[in-house]
Amino acid sequence: MYTHVVLGTNDLARAKAFYDALFEVIGGKALGELKGKLLYEKDGQMFMIGHPIDGHPATVANGFTLGFSLPSSEAVEAWHKVGIEHGGQAIEDAPGVRTVGGSKYFLAYLRDPDGNKLCARYDM
Repeated sequence: MYTHVVLGTNDLARAKAFYDALFEVIGGKALGELKGKLLYEKDGQMFMIGHPIDGHPATVANGFTLGFSLPSSEAVEAWHKVGIEHGGQAIEDAPGVRTVGGSKYFLAYLRDPDGNKLCARYDM
């Protein structure tokens, strides 16, 4: 359904250290930089982070969460750990099982160094 997601940052070097580490854990790859944006890819989907095109400072989108699908609860835990080690902030409950309707998920939440809300999810 989605082809790509773009988030803003005010510090490209800090964002690079954070997202390089996260994408290594999830098995994605860094594609480099293009026009002030860092590009990452996994399974044909692209993620970009960079300075806003309009020249104004990047701000956090209130109510927005970007979710990453991971292959196991161990991968979710590793994603969460490496995110914190690279400047992210743990938010919400500790990584663990959540039941929504009749489905169970293993979830972890972080804010990236710019305050964007991220989630890693393993469908159990």
